[in-house]
Amino acid sequence: MLRTFLAAALLPLALAACQAQDSASGAPPLAGAAIGGPFTLVDSKGDTVRWSDFDGKYRVVYFGYTYCPDVCPTDVGRIMRGYAKFKAEKPELAKQVVPLFISVDPARDTPAVVGEFTNAFSDDLIGLTGTQEQVDQAAKEFAVYVEKGEANEEGGYLVNHSSAAYLMGRKGEPIALLPVETVDDGTAIAAELAKWVH
Repeated sequence: MLRTFLAAALLPLALAACQAQDSASGAPPLAGAAIGGPFTLVDSKGDTVRWSDFDGKYRVVYFGYTYCPDVCPTDVGRIMRGYAKFKAEKPELAKQVVPLFISVDPARDTPAVVGEFTNAFSDDLIGLTGTQEQVDQAAKEFAVYVEKGEANEEGGYLVNHSSAAYLMGRKGEPIALLPVETVDDGTAIAAELAKWVH
């Protein structure tokens, strides 16, 4: 179990290493990777949302959960700061990018809860959830590791999951990982968006 978790946790690092090597050649670092695919989820209003609904737009995809005590809000905050900086610098191109937060904890992350979480970061961030089956399918398509932790005495629990922010292309193809590990004012993520969004 630990080996599986470590492998999943190290996947973004391995992909990041590939990204550093491939970006010099000009080719998208995740080109050809088996990441992304069709899903059906619901948004904060409870409306059905499909992966294909975003065809023609670039997508930033991040899997997490609203009860996450540290990593998720930190990553999402960095993503949206980077997106806001990109939007300020290139407003027309930013209109072509849809940031998505997909819950891995549908039991607690109802549409309303997800909406409250995403609205705290940006009106541009779309929160998605669904049934357990729907969420499992979406996570599988994006090769996201998810494991529910043991409940405490109050019934609360953590969800172990791999964390990566994927930039996907207009046809849903994987392009690059956004540098959510970089601590700055959003410059690194904005620069990565500027590199690939045209």
